This record gives sequence, C-alpha cells and structure tokens, in this order.
Amino acid sequence: MPPSSLVTVTQVGDVKLISMKPPVIVRDFATALGMRPFQLISELMQMGIFAAITQSLDEAVAAKLAEKHGFLLEVKHRGDPVALAQKEKEKKEKKLVVEDDTKDLVLRPPVVCILGHVDHGKTSLLDAIRKADVAKGEAGGITQHIGAYQIDFNDRKITFLDTPGHAAFTKMRSRGASATDVAILVVAADDGFMPQTDEALKIALNEKQQHTEKFALLVAVNKMDVKGANLDQVKGQMQQRNIAPEDWGGETVTVPVSAIKGTGINELLEMILLQADVLELKANPKAEASGVIIESQVDVGRGPLATVIVQRGTLRVGDAIVCGANWAKVRAMFDDQGRSIKEAPPSTPARVIGWTGTPDSGTTFKVVKNAREAEKLAEEEQYRLKKITTTADAVPKENTLDSLFANIAATQQKVLKVIIKTDVFGSTEAVRNILEAIKSTKVSLEIVSTDVGIITKNDVLMAGAAGSVIIGFNTKSENGVTPLAKHHGVRIETYAIIYELGDKVREMMADLLDPDLKETKTGVAEVRATFPLAKGFVAGCLVTEGKINRNASARVRRGKEIVHEGKIGTLKRFKDDANEVRAGLECGIKLDDFNGYQKGDFIECFEVQKVRAAL
Repeated sequence: MPPSSLVTVTQVGDVKLISMKPPVIVRDFATALGMRPFQLISELMQMGIFAAITQSLDEAVAAKLAEKHGFLLEVKHRGDPVALAQKEKEKKEKKLVVEDDTKDLVLRPPVVCILGHVDHGKTSLLDAIRKADVAKGEAGGITQHIGAYQIDFNDRKITFLDTPGHAAFTKMRSRGASATDVAILVVAADDGFMPQTDEALKIALNEKQQHTEKFALLVAVNKMDVKGANLDQVKGQMQQRNIAPEDWGGETVTVPVSAIKGTGINELLEMILLQADVLELKANPKAEASGVIIESQVDVGRGPLATVIVQRGTLRVGDAIVCGANWAKVRAMFDDQGRSIKEAPPSTPARVIGWTGTPDSGTTFKVVKNAREAEKLAEEEQYRLKKITTTADAVPKENTLDSLFANIAATQQKVLKVIIKTDVFGSTEAVRNILEAIKSTKVSLEIVSTDVGIITKNDVLMAGAAGSVIIGFNTKSENGVTPLAKHHGVRIETYAIIYELGDKVREMMADLLDPDLKETKTGVAEVRATFPLAKGFVAGCLVTEGKINRNASARVRRGKEIVHEGKIGTLKRFKDDANEVRAGLECGIKLDDFNGYQKGDFIECFEVQKVRAAL
C-alpha cells in the first residue's frame, strides 16, 4: 500500500526522512516504515503500548520507532515553528515599544508586600494601616491567604499584599514578593530575627537581585510597646545580615512602629511613598492590560473568581483575558472593600468574576482581542499540558525483577488516600506541601485530587470509589453531602488551621498501621516446691513482685530459658481457690497442663497491650 498523501518519504543525503502531518496514525506510519500494520502493533506491544490500526501514536514514541528502523520522523504542525517564533518575538517587541513610549507613561502606586515571621504582627500592622480587623477573622490568628488591599495616604494610593507567615505558605509568600515594588520586613522588637524572618529576608533579597533598580526593602520594627522591646538589638541583627539601618551607616530604611497603639504608622507610609518616588514607578495605562494572579477561589453562586493586580494597562469590565489554561470574559470587578468597579488602572488590586476555572496563583494574565481568541489560547495551553502528561506516560517502562518486587511491595504497603478541597488556590498548594512533607516508610500518602470550592456530592462519590478521605480546609459542604458520605462510608474532615490539619492527617496515617504489642510484667513468683494435684503437679510459690492473677498470661522461666508459656489455670491460697495473690504471700500455681516445675523456677505474669504504631 503506498503512503497516504499526508505522508511523504524522501531521501536526504544518507537519511530517509518521513514527513507527515499530525496525528501519527498506526496504519499510515507502518506503511511509511515499509511494514505491515500488525508488525508495528506487535512492536508497540513489546514496548507496553497497545494500539489499534486506526489509533494515533504519541510523537515521541513514533520518533523512537522511526529511528529504530533507520528513518528520521518530521511531524509538520500547522505553521512553521521558526516563523511563528519570529512573529511572536516581533509582537513582543512591538508591545515593548508601546510600553516604553515615555509620553504614555504615568506614575503608578507602589505595590507593597509585608513579610516576616509568624505572630510578629504583619496583619496587625496592616490592620493599623487599613483601620480594619483582618487578624481576628483568620483562624488561630495566622494569615492563611494573600490579601490585596489599596489605601489612600496624603492624596496618593498604596497597594498592599498581606502574605502568610506560617512555614507551609512559603511558596505563597515568595509569590507575593514577586509582584511587588517595596517589601516591608516586619521584625518584632522583643523577639528579633527568627527562622521565618531570615527566610522572608532571603526572598526579598533574591527579588532585589532580579530587579536591582525597581525594588526597595524596608524594615518595620514592630511591638515597640511591649516589655522587652530592644530596637538596638534588632539593628545589630540587621547589621550582621548585611542590611544595616540608615542611622548605622547602611542603606536600609528602618521604622520603629507599634501596630497595636498605631505609633509610627504615618512615618512608615511616608517612607513607602519616598521609596516609590526614588524608584520612579511608572506604567502605561493605555496599553492592553496584563498583570499577576494573586489568589483564586470558587465562590458559591458566582463561580470561579480571582484576585489580580494590574501591572500595566487598564483592565475593564467586558475585557477578554487569558491566564494559562483558563480564560475569562470579565463580567464584574470588585475592589478590596467589595465595591463594584468598572476599570482597574496599573497597581490596582481587583477581584475578577467570569473565569472558566481557577487560575494558578502567581501566574500572569493578559488581555486579548476577544473571547474567541482567549478561549483558543486557553485550549492550546490545555493541549500542551495534556501532551506533556501523555508523553511522560507513553515512555515505556522497563520490566525487571527488581521493579516487579518493588511493585508488589508498593501494592502491599498501606496507603492513606486523600481528596483536598480548599477555599482558595494558594491554600490548596499549602495543604499539599504540608501533606507531602509527612515522610514515612510504613504508610504512604496519596493525594487523589485537589480542588478549590465547597465539598460536593461528586467529591463524596469519588472518595467512595477511590477509598479516600476528604480533607477540607477553610471550606464547607453543600447540602446533602453528610448523609451521602455516611451511606458510602466516606470520612470528611474539615479544618481552619493548617498545622492542625497536618497533625490529624499524620494520626490518620498511624491509625492504618497494625498496633504495636507492648508487654508489661505484672508479677513474679518463685517456685519453692512442687506438690501432686489430681493427675499432675502444682508449683508451691512465693510471690516476689507485683501480683499473680488467675487466667493471666504467664511463662515459666528457668535461668535464661523459657520452659513453658500459657495461662494460669489454677491459683490456690492454701487449699482455697484465689483470683489474685500479691507480693510477699505464698500460693499454688498451675499453668494449663504443664507439670514440669522445678525448684528455683520463676513464674512471670504479663499483660500484652495494643499501642498505636508510630510513623
């Protein structure tokens, strides 16, 4: 059979080149290789790939097969990649020209990120700035989301990002820094620099290295009102970390503040604006809008929504925007106070409604011509991501004896399967980080799925089929979920504080293990003589430790050797039966049908208790 018109085989020098358009169909590909389809199918089966004659092959697998038979495979996708790359480059350069046109550039508000150790007062400081009370609304007083807020001070606007301080939210905190112009490192005057303070400082300094001219670092020494506050100690620690304060000959602006009493707040805001003036922060509000996703979540009734910060251009209601595999026709926008807004100029935080799904935090979005183009770009990204996954799965796995034993061991290992549902995307990431950090050789943890939104009946059905637990973080269940979960035997656990979630999941994993058996010695009796009793012998003993109980587990020990192990069937005190004999008293003991007691033997009583196994 001659090759399809979509497939051409040419000789280029010493190499035979197969050129074809996607998809690579088994029948056409076999013909191009000069093989019968069943022969190609047989080779694929040897690679662990089962394909029908009309099925398409993954390009990576096809290329490998072509090479094996002395061919070079070229799959021609729509459009020349080189020309497309050049066109994209020209498009970007054209956009940069628009951006750099000085007549269109205007001053924009600074975007400020607040970093620091947990409980050093970052959110309280922001409260003092915003005159709001965010901290009391956060579970355990720990900020677990990135919040974006804008304030007016001295007739100028400042945008703030409040980032989580808990260790699990490192990625979120890093993401917060990447969208900002000014980083405020909050250090408690009584505690000084702590591990997370150093980690936050590292994030800020890395950011400063990447944006040498457009990034500033300030230090706010908080809790100046508390007992033990020591400003000089903090400044000394700053000096050790090569961020010496200005009054010590360095370059780092340092402002002592008290978030609780509100002192030093105005000075801090003035310093932020001063730094913004030095940085000369400008943007083109006339350009097509683009920016960064700060947070995303699923809102009941309104669907997926995302908090964004516009970095250039002006975002308007009705715009079509795309972010990775998700896109949106902006139906509505709200500011940080929940008020509806029609447009968001540069450095403005806004909540955008109209997304097809929840975009990943930290990713960038851009405005495109229309909804059709946005949908097309999102679908292309979905296809690209799917192709990466498919290619990874299509790579044939080597079957060796070691891998077979490893697979058998894996199937026998105990596994805790979990489905994660959270209120916002950043929390999903943080919960996953917490759970993946739990290491155990006895129990493995498998995350079946992660999603944003309330716990639904579909989640329960999925958990029932997968045999998994549903873990909810800062989220609720829809009506009817609880009885359905009970019917399917699905466990649902919800939490508001992340470290409690981690501890509970660790306990769940430990509960899957068979309990450890712990033996406790309850009493010892020394054999002093033996006496005949019915058809056997009974040991005349003196109880030397603890107590001896009838029907208790016991063993007869002769030196280091255990002669017999069983239960105490007979326990007598003189001629009377007894249930218990304590230390210092004599008694007669007989274990089961054992009769081989000797003078000097010890009879030890013990209890076996089940103890929860440790990971």
